[in-house]
Amino acid sequence: MEILVAVIIGFILDLIIGDPQWLPHPVRLIGFLIAKGEKIIRKILPKKEFIGGMILTVLVTAISFVVPYFILYFAGLFSIYLKIAIEAVFCYQILATKCLKVESMRVYQYLIKKDILNSRKYLSWIVGRDTENLDEQQISKAVVETIAENTSDGVIAPMIFLVIGGAPLGFFYKAVNTLDSMIGYKNDKYLYFGRFAAKLDDVLNFLPAIISAMFMIAASFIVGLDSKNAVKIYKRDKHNHSSPNSAKTEAVAAGALNLMLAGDAYYFGKLVKKKTIGDDNKTITPQDIPTMNKLMYATATVSILILSAIRLTMVILL
Repeated sequence: MEILVAVIIGFILDLIIGDPQWLPHPVRLIGFLIAKGEKIIRKILPKKEFIGGMILTVLVTAISFVVPYFILYFAGLFSIYLKIAIEAVFCYQILATKCLKVESMRVYQYLIKKDILNSRKYLSWIVGRDTENLDEQQISKAVVETIAENTSDGVIAPMIFLVIGGAPLGFFYKAVNTLDSMIGYKNDKYLYFGRFAAKLDDVLNFLPAIISAMFMIAASFIVGLDSKNAVKIYKRDKHNHSSPNSAKTEAVAAGALNLMLAGDAYYFGKLVKKKTIGDDNKTITPQDIPTMNKLMYATATVSILILSAIRLTMVILL
């Protein structure tokens, strides 16, 4: 029950506060640890990139789990209420619902002002592709895609890990996710060094990605989007991505909004050929961004309700 209370409070705090820049964030510390650790390990093991990346992954994930575990353990020795309060703050910092909305809506605000330069600038903060030459439609598509994908990676998947094992397991997941986002690239620098982290991220996200897609389909029905088409496109296009998990929620979003997502994109100046997801039933516009955020919020709400009910049932039965 302590974990469930902390997760629910953390979810509410995330919706209210989000991720203000002035507030210190543990995930930034994880990112700092990854960057420093990479430099040290590359110096020690310059010719053993896969082993070095595996060592970095093990160290970062272990630290990310152990530190919050002992913080909560010692807080619990002092006061159970203090422990719940600290864990609630940890849970809030692990979830990224409002942050995802704020960052995407910043791009939207510049799009509706026809300020393409700033739209590209702030889009580059939330996507990995090149943004310098994108037009309004391409920017809108990129924003919808990143909201759809990160609904799983940034909201539902961490929520699942939090409900299962509290903040320590949540930080373990975020560490793997952050490692993948920083070193999980298939380029000359990280092809071997980041491979272990990328594969671990794929494994951890396999079931959460499917669960997230199911929750998003339910949410699309609740908010009045095309849930039947969401099911259709999910079944057809859920594997149309180089990652085994990324296309799951993108397929649902494409179907629910009747859009075509994915396709070719430039990364680091190189064209990457990718399959499309969804049907080209209508032209993507900036207005699809707030609609996608509405679907993301509905999915998060459905998720917290269902996961909380499952956790509560397990507590009662056990």
